[in-house]
Amino acid sequence: MLSLRDVSAGYGSFQAIVDVSLDVYPGEAVAVIGPNGAGKTTLLRAISKLIPASGRFVVEGRDYTSMPSHEVLGLGLAQVPEHRRLFPQMSVEENLRMGAFLPAARKNWREKLERVYSLFPKMRERRNQAAGTMSGGEQQMCAIGRALMSGPKLLLLDEPSAGLAPVIVQAIFDVVRQMRAEGYTVLIVEQNIHQVLKVVDRAYLLETGRIRNSGSAAELLASDDLRKAYLGI
Repeated sequence: MLSLRDVSAGYGSFQAIVDVSLDVYPGEAVAVIGPNGAGKTTLLRAISKLIPASGRFVVEGRDYTSMPSHEVLGLGLAQVPEHRRLFPQMSVEENLRMGAFLPAARKNWREKLERVYSLFPKMRERRNQAAGTMSGGEQQMCAIGRALMSGPKLLLLDEPSAGLAPVIVQAIFDVVRQMRAEGYTVLIVEQNIHQVLKVVDRAYLLETGRIRNSGSAAELLASDDLRKAYLGI
């Protein structure tokens, strides 16, 4: 599905990620974990071509290394950004429909909308409410739903639990688990290692911009590298 080889990116003279290589296979849920400042968000922004990056980017066998960011969604990559970035004055349903603006997605947007509402029943209840007036957890559900409206082949989630209460965090990861069960392919960047490693197949440990370890969720959870990265021991 997605293959990165020797990807480096940063801001000005600062290199936030260096020679990162990873793979995500169809139907997998894969996490990129690491402490704050490890370069996780930069990695997702590079994948979406939102920032300049070197290296090779391939999705479903197609090299999109030189593709501009506005064409990436057409490849089937949809990103849920950190802090959600909804249109606060627009209703929930209007925000969701914005996710289906590509011609291919417009054809069956009603079907996609019903699927989002089945995944997030709260969004059906709130469909006429201004998105900016909802709680943080509800806004996160709306942001994920908006991304799903494009019919993505790969969903990129950037810190979906950030700033949310523990009970809402559990609900968000339950949704990730359900999406995985329904066959969605997901790449999730997350600091909450104990929650995310319960719902993904594999994970990569990113530390100071480089991949330090990778393996199954159970292998990463038991690794000394993980304890060193988060606890410094």
